Amino acid sequence: MFELLGNQIAYDVLKLDPASALGASVQFFVMDTVKIFVMLVVIIYLMGLLRAFVSTEKVRTIIAGKPKWMGRSLAILLGGVTPFCSCSSVPLFIGFVEARIPLGITFAFLIASPMINEVAVVLLIGILGWEVALLYVLAGVVVAYVGSIIMEAFKLERWVEAYVWDIKVRQAQEQKANTGGLSERHSFAWNEVKVIVQRIWLWVVIGIGLGAAFHGYVPQAWIESTLADAQNWWSVPAAVLIGVPLYSNATGVIPIVEAMLGKGVPIGTSLALMMSVAALSLPELLILRKVIRWPALMVFVGVLTVAFIVVGYLFNFLYP
Repeated sequence: MFELLGNQIAYDVLKLDPASALGASVQFFVMDTVKIFVMLVVIIYLMGLLRAFVSTEKVRTIIAGKPKWMGRSLAILLGGVTPFCSCSSVPLFIGFVEARIPLGITFAFLIASPMINEVAVVLLIGILGWEVALLYVLAGVVVAYVGSIIMEAFKLERWVEAYVWDIKVRQAQEQKANTGGLSERHSFAWNEVKVIVQRIWLWVVIGIGLGAAFHGYVPQAWIESTLADAQNWWSVPAAVLIGVPLYSNATGVIPIVEAMLGKGVPIGTSLALMMSVAALSLPELLILRKVIRWPALMVFVGVLTVAFIVVGYLFNFLYP
């Protein structure tokens, strides 16, 4: 549906050439902008509605005293079964923070959700076999689990923007919605949509615009040839860096990975690109910046960059 809308606006309304870089960029921008905003509104609304029925105080009581390994594992499991891209995971991330779920556990979800995708796993099985697909899933679980522990050690709560969890008016509105009827709960959830979207919409548009420009003007053949020729230590870090501007989900990047493998790009290098595209996208980082401050964002980027490079080297070693 979103792709069809992008095609209609770019090629039918604006009369752009589908084979041109501008046409591809505009089509991608329209398609992803509509898709992301629809998903943002739906997810934020549902999270707001959930908070209207289950107060943050109740959530805090539920998780109090529970071992962190259990919460971390449940967050990764939830991330693995939710078909969200990196941008779509951010509203849930905000909802978890507002519910006072520990930030380390919240980051475990944020990492796992875009990386571990059941559709992508099925496609990987068809392309690379079940052993590689299983190792990829295990790598995603380990990255999410260990990465969230490392981030937790930095005490990132001090760098969360105050509006996310320190607004007494919204807390009072939540308490009112918890004791009110369906109309009050709907009003609270819709207000959450307006507040959060108003704060992040510009960054979403900028991020998607940059991703669209990269999508249209940087040929896939250049990526393949660059990484295929780099049969040395810097091929994996290069794949991670190239993957950041390429916004997509794990499923959408599978055809690129398949093409790269056909061009002789090592499997670890290809999967490092896939992980970077899925879990470390530029639009996601721009949205996250409105939630967490620069030091926390740099920790998030640094931990994932190192993790993806290590995983890439590991797969290149196991499957030379």
